[in-house]
Amino acid sequence: MDRSADEPGQPTLLQGFDLRGPAPGGITAAATLPVARVLLETQVPHLDRFYDYLVPAELDADAIPGVRIRARFGGQELSGYLVERLADTEAGVKLQPLGKVISTEVVLREDVLALCQAVAARYAGTVPDVIRSAIPPRMARVEAEPTAGDPAPQEPGAAGGSSAPEPSSADGGASAPPSCLGQYDGGTGYLQSLASGGSPRAVATVVPNQAGGWPALLVEAVAACRRSGRGAVVVVPDARDLDRATAGLVAALGEADVARLSAEDGATPRYRQFLRVARGQARVVVGTRSAAYAPVHDLGLVVLWEDQDSSHAEPRAPYQHVREVLLLRAQLVGCALLLAGQSRSAEAQRLVLTGWAPELAAPRALLRSNAARVVASSDSFEQERDPVLHAARLPRIAWATAARALERGPVLVQVARTGFLPAVRCERCREPARCTECSGPLALDHAGAVPSCRWCGRQAPNWTCQICGGHRLRAAAIGADRTAEELGRAFPKVPVISATGEHPRRSVPASPALVVATPGAEPVAEGGYAAVLLLDGDRMLARDELRTGEEVLHRWLGAAALARPSRDGGVVVVAAGESDPVRALVRWDPAGFAEHELGLRRELGLPPAVRTAALTGPAAAADAFAQALELPEAARLTGPVIEEDGVHRWLLFFPYVDGAQVTAELRRVKARSSANRDPVVGVRVDQQGLL
Repeated sequence: MDRSADEPGQPTLLQGFDLRGPAPGGITAAATLPVARVLLETQVPHLDRFYDYLVPAELDADAIPGVRIRARFGGQELSGYLVERLADTEAGVKLQPLGKVISTEVVLREDVLALCQAVAARYAGTVPDVIRSAIPPRMARVEAEPTAGDPAPQEPGAAGGSSAPEPSSADGGASAPPSCLGQYDGGTGYLQSLASGGSPRAVATVVPNQAGGWPALLVEAVAACRRSGRGAVVVVPDARDLDRATAGLVAALGEADVARLSAEDGATPRYRQFLRVARGQARVVVGTRSAAYAPVHDLGLVVLWEDQDSSHAEPRAPYQHVREVLLLRAQLVGCALLLAGQSRSAEAQRLVLTGWAPELAAPRALLRSNAARVVASSDSFEQERDPVLHAARLPRIAWATAARALERGPVLVQVARTGFLPAVRCERCREPARCTECSGPLALDHAGAVPSCRWCGRQAPNWTCQICGGHRLRAAAIGADRTAEELGRAFPKVPVISATGEHPRRSVPASPALVVATPGAEPVAEGGYAAVLLLDGDRMLARDELRTGEEVLHRWLGAAALARPSRDGGVVVVAAGESDPVRALVRWDPAGFAEHELGLRRELGLPPAVRTAALTGPAAAADAFAQALELPEAARLTGPVIEEDGVHRWLLFFPYVDGAQVTAELRRVKARSSANRDPVVGVRVDQQGLL
């Protein structure tokens, strides 16, 4: 094999048949554009490039850009994608013939390939790794399903047709409901620009309790984009939000125009929906992470809901974040963008401050009218009235608020941890109780249960403290199940509902009930919660991580937004000491908190004020990798940090202006190490939760 290029992304030509001479074995080359440039599905960094193959005449009709193919490489057959047909290749180079065309479905469009290349470049990864997230596995029988019966979406603005439908009014009349986004400063102009074919960008913190909830705001933006005849992509973090967003879009635009993309729906339904989009049968896509790459025809708008949610970070290499994927796509395609959420990430606030994406701000009068009243247990007035406040997990104000609110409807109680007693400690010396086999933390699954290890599952019926010899345990953390049990005893006539990630609950009725939920698993109450109690605030804020305050405020606001507006008696009680996140919650000012956090990180040179990369691997390999980097002057390399089993970790900090240069250098060294078969060094760029 002749590698004609040393850098990833450049075409490599394979020795084989001479394009200009007769082909042995009776193979006849295609009469026109006989060269196929392909991308092979391999995760080996130094093989991340294009390869040229000869197109046999019998494959000429099927070998079109974007289809799946198979080709011989290194003595084996690999699958991949045909990305381009060419008339010629480099002079004097012989080519191997293309093996077969797996399917004639065009699944890798040129614009999606460009996006995957940009994502790989930004995250110092390989293009095949990104494509693995972008294109679902093939389901052959789905491709053979008839499509004639599928209702074709009407083209908005087409001759003789009508524009995309607006959400119908509540009373069934012809009048449109009040605009959600139009109530924000700049919202009307944003919608008008979308409807006229413009590509505005915006960041919005959504006001709770608007008509239709937050899905109505997203639907409004998508409907405006559809009136211009363009398509849209909406990405949400989880299945609960996906159900709500899908229902709103289908009600407004019709089922034929909306495709739902989520791995949780199963491989066959996901691929069926993907093909609807690729074939142009659906022009609006709503889904989770992978939907960011959906091959929507004539894309006009990308929307991301709650960019701060950890579910938006891809757990597989190159560990890209959906927010950055959509920012790259908006830039490459030139389409509109909307980042919306109950909270505000420091990254989104940076876009606002740099002017890249202006803010659609909600007037304070609108916020005061729609948001619940927030009370902090750390308030000096409450401290004077509650002498045991410092020791109470559920302070007096929370008990009193819950008792009054249960007369009017359900009450949401947010707790930090799932389980019963997820952590226990020695009653005598307060030392954390640990497993004698693996040193994992012990926990209790229910009252009277035998302590068991959360890591290896071993039970410890005769546990003895290794420090003081004690045999009695006490709670170090109280989970949702224990909280539900305690509240059930305190309010014996009120049903208690538990909602956690392991036992999800999407919605609850408007009748009085205590709903105990972990962060992110709170069900939606019909008509809103009469009160929301946010417990374990100090415990949640005690985590020693850079983004702890930002993450906790995000979780609090997500729960607080489920409460009824203050005009209807909605109250939120946060049980936590005085802190910046508590003050931001009381003011309902996530943008101000994000700006404050961003300012502090700029002073310290920490993300997202700067970009980061972590290099992790065996000591000698990681050190050699770090020393081989040729970095710009402004980049800062620190380390190594010595971890378990002799693993070294290096941290790299660099400004945004040097981002392309630094990530290209990381890819270069990564490819060279791969070619030399050096021990693998993991590279994670802009890792969430790095510090």
